[in-house]
Amino acid sequence: MWRSLALMLCAAGSALAQPAASAPELTQALPEARLLGKARLTVWGFDIYDARLWAPASFDAGQLATSPLALELSYLRNFAALDIAERSLKEMRRSQPISDAQAARWKADMQRVFPDIRKGDRIMGLRQPGLGARFWVNGQASGEIRDAEFARLFFGIWLSPNTSEPRMREALLAGLGE
Repeated sequence: MWRSLALMLCAAGSALAQPAASAPELTQALPEARLLGKARLTVWGFDIYDARLWAPASFDAGQLATSPLALELSYLRNFAALDIAERSLKEMRRSQPISDAQAARWKADMQRVFPDIRKGDRIMGLRQPGLGARFWVNGQASGEIRDAEFARLFFGIWLSPNTSEPRMREALLAGLGE
């Protein structure tokens, strides 16, 4: 369902210098964040979500493990929490093998923090270097996963050089001049 045959990209343009004023949770959790880039994922002609990457001016994509960042997904379709967790694990495994036991733990963690999603819902994930990730759904805290390796691989779905959507990665990192 997520394998992309077409990816519509929206260059961030003049929004790249925009401060993180649009989402209160972002302003509170990462006040120095700036919009780096945005993209729309479209699969088989169906719009899936709009993604926006927020990070401090000092963000270095080559140092993902030590860089705080926030990724915002605004959903354009409905998805079950189980489907989101399973697809996330599949994408995370593109970067490195994950044991079945670890995958089961992370799947349970994701199902705890990600509810079933309806069109119009927004998930914000905050990468906390060395700690893990915090999540908000529609501006409300939904939980955290205190596992730095999970956070590295999860945000790598969009930002790793091994992503299944390299053009999306390029659009999200557009503000870095990569």
